[in-house]
Amino acid sequence: MSEVIAQRVLRNDNAAIIERVARGESFVVTRSGQPIAELRPISSGQRRLVRREDLRAAFEGVGQRIDGAAFRRDLDQAVDQDLW
Repeated sequence: MSEVIAQRVLRNDNAAIIERVARGESFVVTRSGQPIAELRPISSGQRRLVRREDLRAAFEGVGQRIDGAAFRRDLDQAVDQDLW
């Protein structure tokens, strides 16, 4: 469960709070008694980017290239061009 702290506590004890977050603790920051933010560690298990090697492996064996003209014709048929 997250500890609730006032914005002024975060301002005054920033280094100590950040150190506690680095150790795994979470905080809900309040301003005038109202929750405004959550401060928590970033999960090291979550990746934001796909590694190049994983991307290559996912598309390995897919040798088909997209025909740009055929793709455009398919789009034109699927989308009502009169809307624009």
